Amino acid sequence: MSSIQWFPGHMTRAKREMESSIKLCDMIIEIRDARIPKSSSNPILKKLINNKPHLIILSKKDKADKNITKKWEEYFKRNGIDCISLDLINDNVIKEVKNKIFEIMRPWFERQKRRGINPRSVRVMVSGIPNVGKSTLINKIAKKKIAKTADKPGVTRSLQWIKLDKDIDLLDTPGILWPKFDDELIGLNLAVVGSINDDILDFEKLGIYALDFIIKNYPEYINKRYGIDAVDDLYENFKKIGEARKIYTKNEVDINKTIIMFINEIRDDKLGEITWDVLNEKDE
Repeated sequence: MSSIQWFPGHMTRAKREMESSIKLCDMIIEIRDARIPKSSSNPILKKLINNKPHLIILSKKDKADKNITKKWEEYFKRNGIDCISLDLINDNVIKEVKNKIFEIMRPWFERQKRRGINPRSVRVMVSGIPNVGKSTLINKIAKKKIAKTADKPGVTRSLQWIKLDKDIDLLDTPGILWPKFDDELIGLNLAVVGSINDDILDFEKLGIYALDFIIKNYPEYINKRYGIDAVDDLYENFKKIGEARKIYTKNEVDINKTIIMFINEIRDDKLGEITWDVLNEKDE
């Protein structure tokens, strides 16, 4: 799983387009997944942002551990980065995003007025890795389906401008990943929520990681979902889960199929609200 190489051609083009277009923008909105606030940060974007005003939106807050999401919000604010968390389906997204943009860009608007300039629309780039909900946000703001959405990585593939109102223009950008994941934990976290193409995954390793993490951090979820008491042997736990779900091949529990089912249920939020990126004590 370490040093995963995954950089499709359209992502290479997208990176070049973003490098060019970011010069036209006054502010950056970076959407991250509230379940993986650290792992869904793109180091390529970090280099592109430079000193531009920056807002992090933690999407899918309804799928993440609420207590940990709050800690991540506080962490970013302590480090001088504006941050809000949103449920992109049910929250008043337009109001929340507009208010935050105006709050962050108020000095820019005031500067224009002091110079006697009629302020033009503020240009805001919306960015994020695949599957963080960027297209859902864009469609909600546009009040129509203009960006393709899918629960798989790499759907949005072109740059497009969207007018939020007379004062704000948004630039939608493709979701891009960086060329490789040197940190195995980041790769695993991206994989478990479905931000990496499944074709390159070692599902057995991913399943072991996910089950071990949940048993250590959310042990009640396993008992509640599968009706089993977890033991130290992870393969024995998968055997118990397979038995509970009657996943058999030739009268034996099919561990591979059980692991695939388990990962799919995590992605479908059937186990509960989980945050995979845990803040270290020194960061809290």
